[in-house]
Amino acid sequence: MERDTEGADARARACLTAVAPPGDLWLGAMLAEHGAARVWAELVAGAPPPMVPCAGDEEPGPEALDRLRRRWRRWSATAAGVDPDGLLGDSAAAGIRFVAPGDPEWPGRLDELDLPGGRRSHGLWVRGGGDLRDLCLRSVAVVGARSATAYGEHVAAEMAYELSERAVVVVSGGAYGIDGAAHRAAHAVGSTVVVLACGLDVDYPRGHAGLFADVARTGVLVSERPVGSTPRAPDFLVRNRLIAALTPGTVVVEAGRRSGALNTASHAAELNRVLMAVPGPVTSAMSAGCHLLLRDWQAGCVTCADDVLAQVGTLGEELPLEAGPLRVSAELGPDGVRVLEAVPRSGAGPAVIAMASGVGLENTMRVLGLLAATGLVERCQSGWRLPR
Repeated sequence: MERDTEGADARARACLTAVAPPGDLWLGAMLAEHGAARVWAELVAGAPPPMVPCAGDEEPGPEALDRLRRRWRRWSATAAGVDPDGLLGDSAAAGIRFVAPGDPEWPGRLDELDLPGGRRSHGLWVRGGGDLRDLCLRSVAVVGARSATAYGEHVAAEMAYELSERAVVVVSGGAYGIDGAAHRAAHAVGSTVVVLACGLDVDYPRGHAGLFADVARTGVLVSERPVGSTPRAPDFLVRNRLIAALTPGTVVVEAGRRSGALNTASHAAELNRVLMAVPGPVTSAMSAGCHLLLRDWQAGCVTCADDVLAQVGTLGEELPLEAGPLRVSAELGPDGVRVLEAVPRSGAGPAVIAMASGVGLENTMRVLGLLAATGLVERCQSGWRLPR
């Protein structure tokens, strides 16, 4: 019965992504108070919105109540046209799965979006062969301007490549410029996480369609928007809070004074994440935002992967400064031990490792993702191997 309840909650949350904007605070309060299944049922039925506790002792005024009722009626009208089976079926056909809070793949750091000023995610659409939670265990966000300079793209690529060599997963927003340079470099070594503001069947920007397809083989693409959703300007700013929340630290490589990367930086600061910035030429407008972060936001000054690891290590994670794979202590279950013992130094594909370990292929792939995130295995041309 508990599993049925969890399934109904996840199904309702998936449907809500097609109705309400990501991170809506009022919807989040309703979900926390009444559960997603009830909220969705009331929307479809055209019933009044469920009551939620007010913050403090203040009741919303008549104008605020009227705005909430109008919002609810818009959602209800949209919900009437949502086909849950069609939504989930179309997503599965596109290789996209839905991950709800509490699922094994749900990144625990996202629960910290409940902090003051935060906007908790109601659920995530995920595409790709990696495990989102495992990939984010050891990760750093690398963001910056779309109109990046050659200097900025060089620094982003070099930093992302060196971080990936140390089994630190790079998270970014999939845009042109700094994001794209970081994703390409990280993917050349290991896996990367792309956080998008549109449906995962929509390639935006279109010029990164090939990059997204490559990333999906070993990493993941993530969005709060369902299939078929094209991005709108506000969606990028809402999306940025996920980039900051998924990782223990955010690096801004290049940013103008009005860059969206500064929005990501503000979310990182609100969530008490480590905030870092790369200095640039004082004559470059694309470094003005970074210099602002260094001067007024007390961002850590970083110029390479070693600097980033030293900064992120202040969170209590023992990140080594020397080159080589990142190794951490891990509580491996029986399947984890068997899979690790079956990984050869010369490398082997997941099917071979699954057969040698006696663990099912799907579980083997999940365990390999976790082992890779902790630096105990690494990808190679033939599949997976023990680090050299």
